[in-house]
Amino acid sequence: METLISNLKEQLCEALSLEDIKPEEIGTDEPLFGDEGIGLDSIDALEIILLIEKKYGIKITDPKKAKEAFTSVRTIAQFISDNKQ
Repeated sequence: METLISNLKEQLCEALSLEDIKPEEIGTDEPLFGDEGIGLDSIDALEIILLIEKKYGIKITDPKKAKEAFTSVRTIAQFISDNKQ
């Protein structure tokens, strides 16, 4: 799981063009959205969906599940682990 989390941090920085944030600066359990997190928005959520579909072959069809899964890097990693074939 730690390898997946590390890879996700790098992939998020690249896919979302987070130029001011290094992968190691993203807390594994830090909220990704909102003021207390790294401040991602709905456009970033769409980019994360595309990243998961492209890199991991997981199609996200339920917006409620996506919202829960995108809470933190750890929850995204858990979502990928739970849904990977």
